[in-house]
Amino acid sequence: MLGSPSKVRVRGGKPADAKSLARIFKESWLLSYRGIIPHLHLESMVRQRTPEWWRDALKSGDSTLVLEMAGTVAGYATIGSSRQRGPYQGEIYELYLDPIYQGVGLGEHLFEGCRHSLDMRKLNGLIVWALLANTAACDFYWRRGGRPITSAFTRIGGERLEKVAFTWR
Repeated sequence: MLGSPSKVRVRGGKPADAKSLARIFKESWLLSYRGIIPHLHLESMVRQRTPEWWRDALKSGDSTLVLEMAGTVAGYATIGSSRQRGPYQGEIYELYLDPIYQGVGLGEHLFEGCRHSLDMRKLNGLIVWALLANTAACDFYWRRGGRPITSAFTRIGGERLEKVAFTWR
C-alpha cells in the first residue's frame, strides 16, 4: 500500500477534474487495451474523451467518483444502476487508475468507495463487466471477491471480443 490511508480519498467528481480525468482515461486505456482493441478504434475512443467531454459528463450527475492521492487525482470510476435486469442492482461501469498509481493498492480504495456509494443508494448486489483479454482487470476483480457468472461477446472496432461479468452479493 502506497502512503498512509489518510492521504487517500474517494470523492465525487467535479468539473475542475476534467483535465486530469481526460489524461488518466487516455493513459490507462492505452495501457489496458493496446493489443486488445484495434489500434485505430482505440485511438478514436481516446480522442473523444476530451476535457470538454469530461466537464459535460461531470455536470450531469453524481455517477463519477475520483480517487485522490495526497491531493492529486489518481483515478476515477463511474457507477450507477445496473444496465441489466437481475439480482445485481448496482454496476461499476469504469474503474481506472493513472498508470503510475497502479499496483500499489489504490484500486482497492476506489473499488470500496464505489461499493459504499452504491450501498448508500440502496442498490443491492454489484456487477462489473471486463474484457476477458484484460487479464489485469479480471485478476483485480477476482481478488476483490468477484466471481464470473456469465460472458458475452461485444464488437469493438470490428473485432469480436469476449467480456465477463463479475458479481458480488
